[in-house]
Amino acid sequence: MRIVITGGAGFLGGRVADRLAALDDMSLILVDHVAPATPPAGATVVVDDITGGAWLDAAFAGPVDGIFHLAAVVSAQAETDFDLGMAVNVDATRALFERCREQATPPRLVFPSSIAAFGPIVGTVDDTTGNRPRNSYGIEKAIGELLLADYSRRGSIDGRCVRLPTITVRPGKPNKAASSFASGIIREPLNGEASVCPVVGDLELWVASPRAAVDALVHAFDTPTAAWGDDRSLNVPGLTTTPDAMVAALGRAGGDTSLVSFERDPAIEAIVATWPGRMETPRADAMGFHRDTDIDALVRAYVEDELGG
Repeated sequence: MRIVITGGAGFLGGRVADRLAALDDMSLILVDHVAPATPPAGATVVVDDITGGAWLDAAFAGPVDGIFHLAAVVSAQAETDFDLGMAVNVDATRALFERCREQATPPRLVFPSSIAAFGPIVGTVDDTTGNRPRNSYGIEKAIGELLLADYSRRGSIDGRCVRLPTITVRPGKPNKAASSFASGIIREPLNGEASVCPVVGDLELWVASPRAAVDALVHAFDTPTAAWGDDRSLNVPGLTTTPDAMVAALGRAGGDTSLVSFERDPAIEAIVATWPGRMETPRADAMGFHRDTDIDALVRAYVEDELGG
C-alpha cells in the first residue's frame, strides 16, 4: 500500500509515519519542506515547497492508496501572513485533491481540521454545530472540510476529516500556533524553563494528547467508508481543561509552578477565546475513537514519551 504523508517531517506526520511503518506491506512517501530527522527505514522522502507542483509528480509517480494531508500553516501564523495561509491551507489542498481526481481509483484521504473551524460558540459543541470561524486559520480549515466533502461526494477521494482538539503536550520548541502556550506551560517548567501563559487562567480549552491525536488520524484511515456516510467530518474526543488546571497538574507531576507567569496577549487571546472549550462527540465515540481520561494523564504521557518516564 502506497501512503503519502504531507507534513511528513512534522510533529504529527512523523508519529503517523512511525505508526504505519510498523505495519506490513507499507510504502511511505513523506513530503515536507525539510527532510525528517529520522524517517522510517525504506520511506521515500520528498523535500519540496507544498505550494509548488513538483512534489505532486514525485508522490504520484505510482498509484496512491492513501494520504494523510497534515501539511498546514498554523493558527497565529495564518492570521499574520494571509497569503501564506491561503497558499498552503487552501490552494495546496485543492491541488492535492485535483491530483487525486486524476487517479482511476480514489485514494483514502485523512484531513485534520481543527476546533478553530467552529468559531465562537455559546455552550457545548456537538455533532450538529455549524462552522462560524472568526480567524483565517479556522476559515481555511473550514474551506478544506467543504472541499473534502465535495471531492468525496463526486468520487475523487474517499475523504475523512477529523477536527482535532488543541494538542498538548507537544515536545520541542514553541511554534507559531496561537495555542502553543498550552504545551509550553507544561513542557518548559518540566525542563526547568520559564513559560508565559498569554490568556486568562480560567479560559476553557478543548485538548487531547499527542497519543490520542495520532490514534485519531490512524483510526480515521482504518474506519470503513460506510461508517462515514455522507458526513465526512467529525469531532475528535478530548477533554475540557483550563490553564489554571494545567498548572495544577504540572505541580502534581513535580514541576515548578512558579516558572509559569500569566501575561495576557490580546492578539493570542482574540484567537483562542473564539475556540470551543466544551464538546460532545457521540459519533466519534460510537466509531471507536480514543478519549484521554484527564489532564494528569496528558502530563504523564509527555513525561513517559519525551522525558523517559
